[in-house]
Amino acid sequence: MSKIVVLQELTESQKQKVQEAAPSYEIVTVPVRDTTDAILAEAEIILGWSRKLQDFILSDNCPVKWIQTWSAGVDKMPMEQLEHKQVLLTSANGVHTIPISEQIFAYMLAFSRNLHRAIRNQTKHAWDESGTFTELHGKTIVIVGVGNIGAGTAQLAKAFGMRTIGVRRSGKDQDGIDQMYTMEQLDEALGQGDYVVNILPLTQETKQLFNRERFAVMKDSSIFINVGRGPSVDTDALVEALQSGSIAGAGLDVFDPEPLPEDHALWDMDQVIITPHIAGSNEHYTDRVIDIFTENLKAYQQDQTLPVNLVDYSRQY
Repeated sequence: MSKIVVLQELTESQKQKVQEAAPSYEIVTVPVRDTTDAILAEAEIILGWSRKLQDFILSDNCPVKWIQTWSAGVDKMPMEQLEHKQVLLTSANGVHTIPISEQIFAYMLAFSRNLHRAIRNQTKHAWDESGTFTELHGKTIVIVGVGNIGAGTAQLAKAFGMRTIGVRRSGKDQDGIDQMYTMEQLDEALGQGDYVVNILPLTQETKQLFNRERFAVMKDSSIFINVGRGPSVDTDALVEALQSGSIAGAGLDVFDPEPLPEDHALWDMDQVIITPHIAGSNEHYTDRVIDIFTENLKAYQQDQTLPVNLVDYSRQY
């Protein structure tokens, strides 16, 4: 019997959902720490991933044909080797749409209502009424990387009465986006943003895309938010932009390096909000991954193209 090896903890109802989608498969649920080569040697499908298992999974002794990752990003996956081995790869893209779009607005509301400073003052028992208080209504948000999360963010932005600008490779229109630009028009878009949100995946093209030149074209009143990938930003350039006043502030969930070193300059900047790569965390994560997996699983058994989040190795996402 063909086997699906699940490297994550599932509830009984979640296991049942997978089994119902693939009744002819044996479902083996095993934590990464307990996974052996013998178990992987019988795996046709793997749900989850760990670098600790990479060598055997990529070896000729592992018959794996498809890997469904637990993460939305696949930039840390050995894509060249997987492509060479002709392994199908699907991501968990889409599970983060609601929590990350809400996190983006948590940053924006904190900055607009000066809550980041109020919290700092509270720890000092300081009654300080100073600061600039603004509204999101009427402001312009520039969303760089309009996929599922970007589209969800745009819908929230419209509810707040914001003007929405999107940037994506294709330049294809998207509901909720007032004006869409291509990546070649990035600088033109950035110059209009009161809030600039980076949600790009990490590829060779996006590595350190946000550099000194990018920050220089932004408004000096703009807030930069990064919930994409840390290495898509030149961290030194970001620090310089904040210190010089080229931009007004930053809400950051991802970093390069990560974790952010304890002595890093970003920690002590009043105009920066730092969260430890938790923007996508939520109580529905596993259920949403299982939904993606089971939909793909049904197509896989019928030799159809996997319909959800099939990674294009040539694009690296």
